[in-house]
Amino acid sequence: MLLFATVSLFVQAAQAPASGVEGGYKLPPPEVVEILDAPPTPGVQISPDARWMLLVERPSMPSIAEVARPWVGLAGVRIDPGNNGRHQVSFNRGLVLRDLAGKNERRVELPEGARVASVSWSHSSRSFAFTLVSDDSIDLWAGDVASGKARRLASGLSTVLGGFDWLSDGSRLLVRLVPAGRGPAPEVVRVPSGPVVQETSGKETPVRTYPDLLSSPHDERLFEHYATSQLAIVDPGAPAGESVARIGEPGLILGAEPSPDGLHLLVETLHRPFSYSLPLQRFPRRVEVWDLSGARVAAIAELPLGEAIPIEGVPTGPRDFRWKASDPATLVWVEALDGGDPRREAEFRDRWMALAAPFTGEPRQLLRTEHRARGLTWLADPAKVLASEYDRDRRWTRTLLVDLADSSAAPIVLEDRSVRDRYADQGRLVSEVTTQGARVLRQDGDWVYRAGEGDSEAGARPFLDRQNLRTLETERLWRCAPGSYERGAAIAISGADRKPSFVSIYESPDEAPNWRLRDLQDSSVLTLTAFPDPTPQLRGIQKQLVTYPRADGVQLSATLYLPKGYEPGARLPLVVWAYPLEYSDPATAGQVSGSPYRFIRFSGPSHLLFLTQGYAVLDGASMPVVGDPETMNDTFIEQIVASAKAAIDHAAALGVADPERAAVGGHSYGAFMTANLLAHCDLFKAGIARSGAYNRTLTPFGFQSERRTLWEAPQVYARLSPFFHAHTIDEPLLMIHGAMDSNPGTYPMQSERLYQAIQGHGGTARLVQLPAENHGYAARESVLHAMAEMIDWLDRHVKEGPPVEAGFSAGAR
Repeated sequence: MLLFATVSLFVQAAQAPASGVEGGYKLPPPEVVEILDAPPTPGVQISPDARWMLLVERPSMPSIAEVARPWVGLAGVRIDPGNNGRHQVSFNRGLVLRDLAGKNERRVELPEGARVASVSWSHSSRSFAFTLVSDDSIDLWAGDVASGKARRLASGLSTVLGGFDWLSDGSRLLVRLVPAGRGPAPEVVRVPSGPVVQETSGKETPVRTYPDLLSSPHDERLFEHYATSQLAIVDPGAPAGESVARIGEPGLILGAEPSPDGLHLLVETLHRPFSYSLPLQRFPRRVEVWDLSGARVAAIAELPLGEAIPIEGVPTGPRDFRWKASDPATLVWVEALDGGDPRREAEFRDRWMALAAPFTGEPRQLLRTEHRARGLTWLADPAKVLASEYDRDRRWTRTLLVDLADSSAAPIVLEDRSVRDRYADQGRLVSEVTTQGARVLRQDGDWVYRAGEGDSEAGARPFLDRQNLRTLETERLWRCAPGSYERGAAIAISGADRKPSFVSIYESPDEAPNWRLRDLQDSSVLTLTAFPDPTPQLRGIQKQLVTYPRADGVQLSATLYLPKGYEPGARLPLVVWAYPLEYSDPATAGQVSGSPYRFIRFSGPSHLLFLTQGYAVLDGASMPVVGDPETMNDTFIEQIVASAKAAIDHAAALGVADPERAAVGGHSYGAFMTANLLAHCDLFKAGIARSGAYNRTLTPFGFQSERRTLWEAPQVYARLSPFFHAHTIDEPLLMIHGAMDSNPGTYPMQSERLYQAIQGHGGTARLVQLPAENHGYAARESVLHAMAEMIDWLDRHVKEGPPVEAGFSAGAR
């Protein structure tokens, strides 16, 4: 009880107004409230055999009471001490089962007030499982497709370190339970037994900032209490009272993955010594293979505390353990060949290793990668695999088809492009689930399938292709029609001698997203859902993709929105909303993303809601930072200012915006950008910065894509920190921050200190701290209050405020 009281008081304290000047939640204009309260269309999960769809119903927003539930932060995770799960603020509320033929639809009966969390189809497609969360328990339920009915299978799940998995038979499930007889949580020791001591001695351990870490021996005991779980197998077909079989001993089970043959478990457990500066993912761990009784079959690896990992590097020794999808029971993992250091010269950076059952021999090398390994995709043929790798120096990705049975055969290059090159993206390779629940590449003869966004200068037009692995020939099977947006979600039927049928999601600016079954063999289209427009009041908003050049020739783009009923020729106040991205070359920086033909729907504290108040909005305005990945931030300020000026100039040239009434805003790194723009130019009358970081000396071992440390580039960290330039922020700045922000680097203190600095220099700023909110804002009260603050701020300082002198002044202050 003492722990619960402590946590509760912690949350209550966080809810108090920061300054004591104002209290209570505000509401934005009624039309904004109505839009945000509109229920969203259900989520849809397609069964593996693409014969059934599960509609997952969800509310528009949770209440602040749900968001503010007590939690305790330990080892980098937030734990709900009442139900022994991760702290969760939003839940689904209903499930509806529907067949793709449109003949059967059944609502799954759930307890009144059910809070549905994880939902997962069995690979057999005969059933689905989900968890129901209450204040004091997490229960496992399963639904039967044939009857449409669901029942509870097990209570008292522990989901702090993971969820549940289907075994290879598709009927039984592997779960983690709160250990029987665990007892109460350790109580806080009121009289300290001594100081908390940490020591370092010569080893370089660069660590980026992490939230919610352990900080005392009491925290360590609490972490062990809540994170320790008991593995168990749940058999829905077993007699009553025998459906839950506990296996092995309780432990800090980080991972438990069933093998394709259903006879083994890959189990990873954490153990001491813990760290006060690293999250649990870097704690020491033990990797073992168990049988289904919980007996240890083989010890695979002992991994130390991951404290000496280079920035953007990887641990030395084995990592990323998994089962080979195309074998009954073969473990694969990757090992660094360069000491895990991306700056070290090496002919090969990684190698993939394998060890087959009974796991008693020496591991064998499968292949080596020239660059950092990103993953393996297995074909049904156990000798064939797709190996993906990433070249950090060039920001480049490559995928190779490797024949493991023929070491003399050169790998076949299937993809080789910049990770930012959207136009050259061939699409993701489509996979399928085997009868044992493993995921392999979907293949018909020599053909595999690719689905992609189809980005181009005209915007996205999603596509479905097939590619021949023998000839590398690519055939376009389908592409979204002009004037709409439709993307494939799952292939239903395919074959070497027929064109596939697939499930897709169709939408247009005036048509809500709905699901279709499109058969390319007979060119038929079957409408699967008819979700209504939740916000008809938004129809009539104008939306177009615009492109324009920056002064240095880099091409930029944005989506321009104009309010419903906009009269041509009217110059409106302008909101520019953006998020900077890094590029290695101007050509990829200038590429267009997104589609002007997507359905207009707003959720959360969206800047697009300014359209209801008579503003024009440039959404996703390009803010590329182009240059050498090692030094591109040397010109960050000049590049974002030039991009901002180009955006305003283009909107003004179109005749839709008043360049003297422009505002800028962004979230997270976009907030960082916003504060920098106000500090280094006079293009904007005001700004909105949400959940940002403004003093980069508080993230000294790198931030975003900055690879240098503070000590290697102190001038860059200082110049890019708006906190150091608070005296030049002479335009009004609204800062909003979740009081419980857990995003690394964006602690609420970042906003508090910038506000104090602006205040100290006589600037105009407002700091709004949303109680109990994280990096993003979830509660209805918080979302509506944030919108009220944003609208009021721009109405005061931009729409009706005094004119501002426009012009480029980077470096002039």
